[in-house]
Amino acid sequence: MPSRPRRIPLAARLATAMALLTGCSAVGGIGGDSADTELSVMANTTDKTSMRAVVEAFHRAHPGIRVTVRYADTNTLQEELPRRLREGDAPDVFTVWPGNGNPASVVALEREDFLEVLTLRRFGGRIPPGIRPVTDTDLGTYVVPVTFSAIGAIYSSETLETIGGTTPGTYSDLLQLCDTARRNGKVLFALGNATPWVTQLVDYALVATTVYADDPDFDAQMEYGRRTFARSGWRQAMAKYLEMRDHGCFSSDPLGTTYEEAVKQVADGRAVGVVQVAGTLPDLRAAAPGMHFRMTALPATDDPGATRMPGAVSAAYGLNKDTPHRRAALTFIDFLGSERGQNLYNKSGATLPALPNDSYSVDPAVAEVARHQREGTTVPFMDQRWPNSEVQQAHFAQVRALFAGTTDIDRALAAMDAAYH
Repeated sequence: MPSRPRRIPLAARLATAMALLTGCSAVGGIGGDSADTELSVMANTTDKTSMRAVVEAFHRAHPGIRVTVRYADTNTLQEELPRRLREGDAPDVFTVWPGNGNPASVVALEREDFLEVLTLRRFGGRIPPGIRPVTDTDLGTYVVPVTFSAIGAIYSSETLETIGGTTPGTYSDLLQLCDTARRNGKVLFALGNATPWVTQLVDYALVATTVYADDPDFDAQMEYGRRTFARSGWRQAMAKYLEMRDHGCFSSDPLGTTYEEAVKQVADGRAVGVVQVAGTLPDLRAAAPGMHFRMTALPATDDPGATRMPGAVSAAYGLNKDTPHRRAALTFIDFLGSERGQNLYNKSGATLPALPNDSYSVDPAVAEVARHQREGTTVPFMDQRWPNSEVQQAHFAQVRALFAGTTDIDRALAAMDAAYH
């Protein structure tokens, strides 16, 4: 059973808060940076366009601080950041993964005391309760969340109209739409399970409802050893995933189809849509200029009121606790948490500000995601609450084995439980 989260006495928390209050204001910085400061930032390659827009605006607002950004892919970031932090050679501000589950996550980095606490920054009071489980630890807030993304069904409006279908509100409607697509010579969803990270998405989309609609505290119960994957709604989700496969809802050869091929199948009309993250919308639009898309929750039951959607912080940034440029770094962190910074960062993609505001113009394709965000009917991405990265890797492997016919649901869930504990 994993260790319980660390708890600290109230007196200690108050002492920490007082120290922070005397050391810096919630809107200013601390330290003695010179007028011309070079600030280093490390971000994910996927966020290059968004970060560039933010940095350009930040330079105009703060000409005395020059921000240099280095971009790297996910694997490099997760391997390099913890090592550089241990060696004292890390950037001032850097991408941090929400929640837990990899070496560059909030929980992992806070445990090693690498992150500056940001609880008292102005943006901290605007973090929605639904995402605090992945931005905070027991000791406070350690990242500024920037983007909010989702997992769901993305449909081509044109192809859906061609087959005479409508977006399904129930699981029964979903299966009927699979039939309708097949009668029109198409599949409902392109499925690229040859790309490992794609294997998890249908499960996640279904588990949001089959687990969390009735058991919103499931993650805490798992953490304390009171629940398991095998004895939960994960079983129903996996069964429905395979039922959708057997019902002809997916591409004919999911294990032989890559993410890129799945995007092509939607773009050329062979598939009506795809179950994916919202960040796939730019790729779909690039592959099919002029095609219109709509993202909705994937129904897992016949009760529309119970439907939940995986929606979570997808990009977040932390501050190196040992940065020699604390004032400048806090100024940049505050800009990322401001309404302007949030809107600029999300403008180029199909994501939403992690800190909602009324001035942001929502992309019509993700209007339903915004509604779920407002209504609080989203749940964090499942791996963000897992205690280690082995669980996600086990999930990838077990879904592939299920589709290959080399395992069954009992053994798949048992493997995930073994990786978790």
